[in-house]
Amino acid sequence: MCRGLAALPITCLERAKDLKTRLGILLHKPELGHRIGTSSKLQLGSRQRDSSREVLEWRESFDQLLKSKSGVTAFHTFLKTEFSEENLDFWLACEDFKKTRSKTKLATKANRIFEEFVQSEAPREVNIDHETREITRKNLSGATSACFNEAQAKTRTLMEKDSYPRFLKSASYLTRT
Repeated sequence: MCRGLAALPITCLERAKDLKTRLGILLHKPELGHRIGTSSKLQLGSRQRDSSREVLEWRESFDQLLKSKSGVTAFHTFLKTEFSEENLDFWLACEDFKKTRSKTKLATKANRIFEEFVQSEAPREVNIDHETREITRKNLSGATSACFNEAQAKTRTLMEKDSYPRFLKSASYLTRT
């Protein structure tokens, strides 16, 4: 993430978002000679295993997509083309974190997740508001399996309302149906 992002004029932020969107669109254009997923053995293998019923279920709800291992893989591949896979990676890290039972491991994992995804200017910073970031920071002092719940919920909502509808319209999804 950029240093001093809050100090940048809003026009710079809007321009950066516009460029990110345009790059994502270019990656989806087959006439440019790049077919998404053709170079990925993982994606090709999962395409062969995906039943058309399962793929159609992904359209029913975001929850259906997240319940499917191959759905998560396909969505992750799509998010990479949009340079926003950190949202799903954070959500998945939180799901794994909730399964941790050891208090020692819980604290260690919590700090790693916070440093990688939540803190300001983190290497893979997710898009959450300052208030949620601070609540999450405070939750770290007594790390429990619920300390990322609010940040995870906001990130999930962002993916469901923003990235998920674009995924359903993408060539990455449509070629599977």
